Amino acid sequence: MTPSTLLPAASPAAPTDQSRRSIDLEDETCQFGRAAIHGPDAVESTATEISGDTTTEPRSDGKDAGENGIDWPTLIWIAGMHVAALAAPFYFSWSGLAICLVLCWVTGCLGVTLGYHRLLTHGSFVTSTPVRWFFAFVGGISGEGSAIVWVANHRKHHAFSDQEGDPHSPRDGGLWSHMLWLFPQHSAAEVDAHVKRWAPDLAKDSGAIFFHKTFLLWHFVIGGGLLATGWAIYGPQTGISWLLWGLAVRMVYVFHVTWFVNSATHIWGYRNYETTDDSRNLWWVGLLAFGEGWHNNHHAFQRMAAHGHKWWEFDMTYWVILAMERLGLVWNVVHTPRGAGQTVTSGGGKVAAKGA
Repeated sequence: MTPSTLLPAASPAAPTDQSRRSIDLEDETCQFGRAAIHGPDAVESTATEISGDTTTEPRSDGKDAGENGIDWPTLIWIAGMHVAALAAPFYFSWSGLAICLVLCWVTGCLGVTLGYHRLLTHGSFVTSTPVRWFFAFVGGISGEGSAIVWVANHRKHHAFSDQEGDPHSPRDGGLWSHMLWLFPQHSAAEVDAHVKRWAPDLAKDSGAIFFHKTFLLWHFVIGGGLLATGWAIYGPQTGISWLLWGLAVRMVYVFHVTWFVNSATHIWGYRNYETTDDSRNLWWVGLLAFGEGWHNNHHAFQRMAAHGHKWWEFDMTYWVILAMERLGLVWNVVHTPRGAGQTVTSGGGKVAAKGA
C-alpha cells in the first residue's frame, strides 16, 4: 500500500472488448489476471512482459530496507489516519458508526477483497469495463494505494511467497510482514520497473491509470463531503464525527484486516493443502477480512473465486460474486479447481490437497 503517484512510462491504451470464452484454470499465464482486464486473447503477451528484466526492481525482503531511507509520504499517510482514529471516540455518533460500517464493506469487501484481489490480481472472474473500473475506484478509496501498485505487490508476493523476494513474508519478521514493509523508500525507476513487470496490464489500462493519478484527490472529496454533509444537517459535532468515523476509523480497520492476511495467516492457523509456503487458514481473519483469512486455500488454488472450501469457512466476498453472477454482472467465474486437488502455483509447480 502506498499513496505513490508515480506512473508507468507506458502510454494509456483503451481496454479491449471482454470475451465470454472460458478461461483455463490451470493455464499458468492466466493466474495474474490478464484475462480479467483485457480478455483471454491477451494472456500470452502478459506472460512475455512479466518475464522481463528485473535488475532495477526494488528489494522487498527487508534486509536492506533502511539503506534508501523512509517513504515519508506513506508513513505520514498511515500514521495520520491512526492519529485521527484515536480522536474518533471523542466525536462518537451512531450515524458516524453506521457510515463507518457501510464504507468498511464497500471499500474492504467490494474494493480490496473482491476488486483488487480476486478480480484485478487473479482474474477469478470476468466483467465489463465499467464494473472493473468501479472496483478499481472503490479499492482506491480504501486508502491502500492505487490498483496498479497494489496488484503489482500482490502478484510478486505469490511468485515468491515466503521466499527471497516476497514483499511481506513473516520470515523477515511479524511486524515487517504486517506493516513495516510499506515504509522503505524506492526510487521512481525501481517502482516503474516493478509495475511494468508485475502489472503490465493495469499499466496500460486507462481507467486504472486515471485512478492512480487521482488517488489522493478522492480522499479529500470523500472526507470533505462527509464533513460538509454532517455539518450542514446536524451541526459541526456530527460533521467531525462523520469525517473521523467514515474516513479514519474505517480506513484503519481496512488497513489492518488486509495486513493481517499478509502477516497472521502466514503464522497461525490450520492447513487444508500442502503448499510450498507458510500460508494458513485463520478463522478470525476470515471473518474480519470478508473471507480473505482462508489463506492456505487461496494459495493452493489462487484463481478460485471461493476462498472458503469447508462449510464453516464463511466467505462473504464469494457470496457477492455469486450474486453478481446471477445478475449477469460477472461471468467466467472460477468456482472450482480443475483436477483432484491440484493447481498450478506461481512458480509453475503443483500443490496437492491433503487427503485428495
